[in-house]
Amino acid sequence: MTDDKRPDIIDEDLYENIDEEEMYEILQEKKRELRERDKEEEQKPKRPFPKWVFWLIAVFMVINIGAAIPNFFSLAAIDFVKTSAQLMMDEDIQEYKESIALIDTGESKGTGFTFTEEGQILTNYHVIDRSGQLLVYLPEDGPYTATIVETYPDIDLAVLKIEGEEFPYLDLADQATFKKDEPFYFIGNPLRFSGIANEGEIIGLSDSSLDTDVLMLQAPVYRGNSGSPVINEQGEVIGVIYATRQSEEHGKVGLAIPIESFHERYE
Repeated sequence: MTDDKRPDIIDEDLYENIDEEEMYEILQEKKRELRERDKEEEQKPKRPFPKWVFWLIAVFMVINIGAAIPNFFSLAAIDFVKTSAQLMMDEDIQEYKESIALIDTGESKGTGFTFTEEGQILTNYHVIDRSGQLLVYLPEDGPYTATIVETYPDIDLAVLKIEGEEFPYLDLADQATFKKDEPFYFIGNPLRFSGIANEGEIIGLSDSSLDTDVLMLQAPVYRGNSGSPVINEQGEVIGVIYATRQSEEHGKVGLAIPIESFHERYE
């Protein structure tokens, strides 16, 4: 079996040297610190950032000033948190994040994103295929009860609908055009958190176990990132993350369904 034709691994961690508990402890440590600071604040902004954003910023600040961090925290985990904190200060990323949905099936959580102002949400089929319930949370809003509008198991995509109007949404590109090593952003709900932004590079196209070629990504994808949008530098979604794979050349990589595969079936 060639490297490109190895089976896709649904929703697995990208880097083996970072586990969920380790990342969680890094962020929880900063959460405890900020809780103490919050007690001293007399006023709160009308629409505060989600608390985890402050945790990430705190981690970033601690790293930059050289504060001690326990030796058992891996450098890769620290780099993940630092990059996320930096990106969340970007105005474009903050705008993209408004369209990111947390999808709760009762047994697991995944990611999706609104792609119309009427509340259509694109996610992975494997995120919702065994759902006992289907609740959707947008940043500072929800839960919404979602209905399944369309499913495309052959490309691991599904469309959900929530009731409402004038939702923020991400623009879909016509197709996944890219250059080798082109940078991209993605936002999702990895590990136990929501709305985490990060970045990576597009390696190229690859065969897959789906009925389409897929984008191969060098990026820190974690459990819970399934359904995360791949956003290019023009702010358009060119793919949807759904799995990881072990590559002999690149190590563990992320995989994403090109957006044209969705257009071919939905339109």
